[in-house]
Formats: sequence, structure tokens, C-alpha cells
Amino acid sequence: MFVSAIIAAGGRGRRFGGAVPKQLLMVAGRPILERSVQVFLTHPEIDEVVVALPSELAAEPPTYLKHHGKHVRIVTGGERRQDSVSEAFQAVDARADIVVIHDAARPFATPDLVSRTIAAAAASGAALAAIPARDTVKRSDTVAGSNGADRTFVIETLAREQIFLAQTPQAFRRDVLKRALAGADKAVEATDEAALAEWAGYRVEIVAGESTNIKVTTQEDLTIADTIARKAGSLPARTGRAGTGYDLHRLVPGRPLILGGVTIPSPVGALGHSDADVVCHAITDAVLGAVGLGDIGHLFPDSDPQWKGASSLDLLVRAKALVVEHGYEVGNVDVTVILEKPKIRDHIDEMRQSIADVLGLDVSRVSVKGKTNEGMDAIGRGEAIAAHAIALLRSKS
Repeated sequence: MFVSAIIAAGGRGRRFGGAVPKQLLMVAGRPILERSVQVFLTHPEIDEVVVALPSELAAEPPTYLKHHGKHVRIVTGGERRQDSVSEAFQAVDARADIVVIHDAARPFATPDLVSRTIAAAAASGAALAAIPARDTVKRSDTVAGSNGADRTFVIETLAREQIFLAQTPQAFRRDVLKRALAGADKAVEATDEAALAEWAGYRVEIVAGESTNIKVTTQEDLTIADTIARKAGSLPARTGRAGTGYDLHRLVPGRPLILGGVTIPSPVGALGHSDADVVCHAITDAVLGAVGLGDIGHLFPDSDPQWKGASSLDLLVRAKALVVEHGYEVGNVDVTVILEKPKIRDHIDEMRQSIADVLGLDVSRVSVKGKTNEGMDAIGRGEAIAAHAIALLRSKS
């Protein structure tokens, strides 16, 4: 099953009241958009991501959307949400069986919620995440008062057992979404795609949402989001496992030097069957070893032509997916690169961010350090490069 994800990020946050689109605002040190996109970039069931952005952002997308491990398409959004989604849908891969749509302003959807929504859409044709109403729900009407001020009155009390508050992700079989978008009344503004599917005559299955999957709409929401992010970033390890990794490659002219998915200016690069990224290889061995799944050579052997020239970030994505399947998630990683020259200090932040994006971590949980071998052995002579890594994994429950 080929699954495409659309991130609806075409709005300018007029209700938020700021000069900067709200999806670019920072939550605990990271942009809201980056957090929202990351779960889909690193999700093993998602094959591509299409992001609808305002025109000025689409012309020059943020660097964190230039992902090496999964294809990302950027489109220019429209005036309304449904216009942005329609533009993004036109860019979806023709192979897509399921299309998942997510609000850029919801930075805390979990991989489990995404998986459950995809499964429900595959079974029912259309599905959305939603949480039951907890408060008594009133339907109201507003009338003009005698003094010119509007006054609001209760018309009826609704049965809250039947009321759900819609969230995203929302997922649809491709044919269902195509008909829903095509049949949308251009004069009516839909607040979500589930409404379009309903109007087109489809039944939409409800998937249990998450209370932390909030939508950042107001300044108060931004404060709440910051609290959620900081709490999540400081979670202690549950049942933990640690793994170590090591990789070594010769350095030769004519090869790019790629470390942590970042190309480092250098007259020599690492020789290998893939892109020979020793940082990603060491981390991959560490996370696989923590769960007892062997090593990179076992899963991605250099005797297999499909891995020739492969991006090591992509291999790391695959290794992470295996870890998730076994009930674990990566807590943090620490890498030491041993290289005589060039110096990598100016590239460390970019490397950390690249690795964090792939593993679905806050960048504070990724450490990269550079060391030399003080002129000793092949590394000291500039003939080789090596990396050591350790990864801490924790059970998902």
C-alpha cells in the first residue's frame, strides 16, 4: 500500500494575529511546521510527503523540508484550506492508495495515531482522528440587543455522547478524496476534508484522537504547546536498551565526504558500496544492536546492488522502522567522529539536525563530536575515517 501525506501549511495565521505565519513559530526551540512534518518524514508507512506552503515560503522552503530519506514535494497553497489541499492532491504520486492530511498547526500527533488513521481509511474509505466532548454542549443563537450589543442565547442542549471534536490526521482512499474534492461547493468553505467526504455521501470512521494533539490557533495555545513539548523532551527512559556502533572507511579522491547526511567540503571522501556515511552507519549499528537485530552489513549487504550508492540516511530510516516494529523508540544517540582533516566543527549543528529529523528526535537528544587520532595510524595519516556511536532505546509502553 502506497501512502502519501499532505501537510496543510498554506495559511498565514491571520487569526493568530502575528506578522509571521504561525506554522513557523517556535515551540520549545523548534518550528511548529518542522515538528508537524517530522512525524510523517520518519513514519515507516508514509512513502512521500507533500507540503502546501504560502507562496513566499514555497519559493524558498525551510531547510528542514529538504529531507534526504524520503521524497518531499512543495506546492503553493491557496487562499483557503481546501484550496491548499486540492493543490497538494494534484501533486500526490499516482501510485498513492491512501492519502493522509494533517494540519501543520498540530505538532504533536503520534506515529501510532497516524497508523490507526491509515488502517481505518483502508478499511472504511475515510477516517479522521477525533476526541469525545467532555463538557456539556449547547447550541446557541445570537440576536441583536436593544442597546445595539449582540446577545447570545441557548437554543438546545446536545447529547455530548454523540459529539466529537475533530482533529487531524484524516485519511482517505485516493478515489474517495478525489471525488470529495471534485464535488466540493466552491462557495462553501470546509473546515476539514472529512466534511467534504460527508457532503459527497461517504461515511467517515472516527479514530480515537489524542488530547495532546492540539491545534495552535491562539497565543494561549502556543504556551500550552511549549509546555507539552518541554515535558515530552524530558521524559525519562522506560524499559531501556543500549547499543553501540562502529564504522571505518578508507578515504580516497573523487568521493564526496558525507557525514550525518551532510556533505562536508573535502578533497577526499569515504569509499564504500553506499554513500559511506560513517556517522549514519555507526548509529544504524547502534540502534539495531540495542534490539538484537544484527548490523548494517546483515540487513543492507554490499553484495546487494540495490544498496549501491544508497543514502545512509535512508538506511537509518529503515533501521528505525524495524526498531519501532519491535516495540522500541530511540531515546538519544551520541556519535564520535575520528578524522584528521577536514575539521567538522562548523558542520556539527547541521549534522545533528539531519540525524534528529530522521530519528524523530528533538535535536537536544543528538550529540556529534569530532576527534583526531593525533597523527597516528591510518586515520592519523588521513587515509581513513571512523565513527563510534551509542544509542539508548526505550520501550514504547
